[in-house]
Amino acid sequence: MAIVTTPWIGRREVVTGLAAAATSLILPPALARAQSALPPTPRQTEGPFYPTNWQGDVDADLVVVRGEAARALGQVIHIQGRVLDLSGQPVAGAAVEIWQCDSRGIYLHPRDESRDRRRDSGFQGRGRSLADTGGRYRFRTIRPVAYGSRTPHIHFKVALPAGRNLITQMYVFGEPLNARDGVLNGIRDPRQRDSVIVRLEPANGLEAGAMAATFDIVVG
Repeated sequence: MAIVTTPWIGRREVVTGLAAAATSLILPPALARAQSALPPTPRQTEGPFYPTNWQGDVDADLVVVRGEAARALGQVIHIQGRVLDLSGQPVAGAAVEIWQCDSRGIYLHPRDESRDRRRDSGFQGRGRSLADTGGRYRFRTIRPVAYGSRTPHIHFKVALPAGRNLITQMYVFGEPLNARDGVLNGIRDPRQRDSVIVRLEPANGLEAGAMAATFDIVVG
């Protein structure tokens, strides 16, 4: 008769294993899903300067405007990311729009009271990118600058295939004004607040002197 042997298991391992199994059995499914879900990207104000004119050059490269001899002033940054649902699955076909002020703090908008100064005509000011089958989008733009009481930021609007929209803003890690910006600090959930603050890393492999950022957008 064959003798079956099993490895020795200590009392502590048995107790730990039973406790883990019991926890997994009694955890409500909804709570288990919530613990594994990504934090949704927080909704933020559209602001007063959402573009009124989407005619002409509105592609994903805001640094070069067709018909302008000079490119945009400011440091170039490459932004890439994915549009995801709460479970981390990509949302294909989402339309991603961005808009921001130029290097002088002026928006491409008729209501910007700073328009008495000369706006950088080499900066496109707004752009669009369509998320691919993996939910990926890309933009080439300039590093955002501070103006008034606002820390540097870029506005994002995501139009989902199902017809819903998400408006948020992307911020830059390490900017001194982040600590005092009322819009950014209006996000009470620390995980959500951290999710919209991105690090800029050198991107010389893409473009000399440029920086790069990854900004994933999670829609609920």
